[in-house]
Amino acid sequence: MTADGQQGSYPLPEDQLLAEVALALRNTGHWAQIVDHQWRLVYVTDELRRTFGAGELADFAIGHHLFGPAAMAASRGFRLGLNTEELNRALFADFGGLVLSDTGGRHDEVRELVDPLLHDLIDGLKPADVTAVSYVGKGSAIGGSITIPMMALRIRGDSGRLAGTALIPKPAGGMATIAAMIAESDPRHLERMQLVARPARRPAAILFADLEGSTALAKRLSTAAYFALGRRLVRAADQCVIDAGGLVGRHVGDGIVAFFLAETAGSESAAARACITAARALRTAVDDVAIRSDLRPEDVVLRFGLHWGSTLYVGNITTGGRTEVTALGDEVNEAARIEACATGARSLASKALIERLDSRDAGALGLDPDRLTYTSLADLDAATDKARRDAPAIAVCDV
Repeated sequence: MTADGQQGSYPLPEDQLLAEVALALRNTGHWAQIVDHQWRLVYVTDELRRTFGAGELADFAIGHHLFGPAAMAASRGFRLGLNTEELNRALFADFGGLVLSDTGGRHDEVRELVDPLLHDLIDGLKPADVTAVSYVGKGSAIGGSITIPMMALRIRGDSGRLAGTALIPKPAGGMATIAAMIAESDPRHLERMQLVARPARRPAAILFADLEGSTALAKRLSTAAYFALGRRLVRAADQCVIDAGGLVGRHVGDGIVAFFLAETAGSESAAARACITAARALRTAVDDVAIRSDLRPEDVVLRFGLHWGSTLYVGNITTGGRTEVTALGDEVNEAARIEACATGARSLASKALIERLDSRDAGALGLDPDRLTYTSLADLDAATDKARRDAPAIAVCDV
């Protein structure tokens, strides 16, 4: 929060040199804090604030000493990151030498500036007026703690005047590892995943798709060829979902799941439109997948089930081995039942989804919701036993 109590990005520091560094760090998407020569916090990048706020802009004690009472109190409000006394003590122990040097080497003056919780560490500090200092500590994360390497880089003018210090943390992995992890990731999807880092009830359109005749196809192709087909298929599916503004769910076998949130699409109508758009785009893309796999288009056929979830509980599950978006709710199971009934390369959408469309979005899709007719799942020739048991009355139509 800014000094006047307004939410939003923090303004650049008044000092021109610090402002130049802050602008560069902001424009390159770094986590960073900047303190002036007296260790007053003058800037924090939005990237760091979103991380510490678990997707929201965390409030830092701008204008106060980085290790002062106001800053320590603010840190306790962070959802992630340096949000405990222990973590802040470890940080002060490593960077306290810089603080002492910039305070004229006077331990008593440092004691007056920093939070009393740090006082017992002060007598052990030695002045350290160096160009850069590294620190490897811990930070609070969802489900535990993570390692946070950090660099303190001194900012000096041409005359040697110390303007301040940039504190630049980073994820624990080396840059080669980080680059490999995100090389094929779409930044748009990564940002959307951050928006659901905290699970909550979120209205959304649901897309289920599955490959028809997959068992016979797997027997017909070599294992390597079938693996390549599956990889091409999920890559095409994920891209269609991402391009339409959706969130990719888990892949189970040949199955594809995606969610289109009203809050990110802008409205329930826009989310419903995005869901149908993604299904249509994937139906077109799958022909290219077949050709690249030396198959005929009729060999690679998807069936689709599209549904609406008014009270889905959507969140991002992250473990040491994977990160995925998932949703809980009766409508998720119902969407799976709709998809299972869509044999013959059909795309079946529920009445609940179609009637979310306003006239503009329906027109863009070439649909007229007022003239559509529906069939209950139980009345479809292809209705499965599970559909008749779990969702017999759900009304669907072809889209």
